[in-house]
Amino acid sequence: MKAGTDRRTCDGRQLRWLLTAGLSWLEQNQGLVDSLNVFPVPDGDTGKNMVLTLRSANEHIKPLDSRKAGAVGAGVAHGALMGARGNSGVILCQLL
Repeated sequence: MKAGTDRRTCDGRQLRWLLTAGLSWLEQNQGLVDSLNVFPVPDGDTGKNMVLTLRSANEHIKPLDSRKAGAVGAGVAHGALMGARGNSGVILCQLL
């Protein structure tokens, strides 16, 4: 997808790209997100748990051969739910 492109729709292929881009950003910034983790327990694993959750979603949609956003979105949601880690992962999967 070209940067700066005005999009009003999203097909399954583009949804996959968005998930991959989000996962890549989160992997690169995991330490930053971990450092934000102070409530309810400052265990510093929020970023890690979110990365693991998105990786699960990404792995779940790899075998899907669909350009339909609904099918890819359902796969993302299911994969995230099955691989959710910690409170942050569960919250993230509910957003997805």
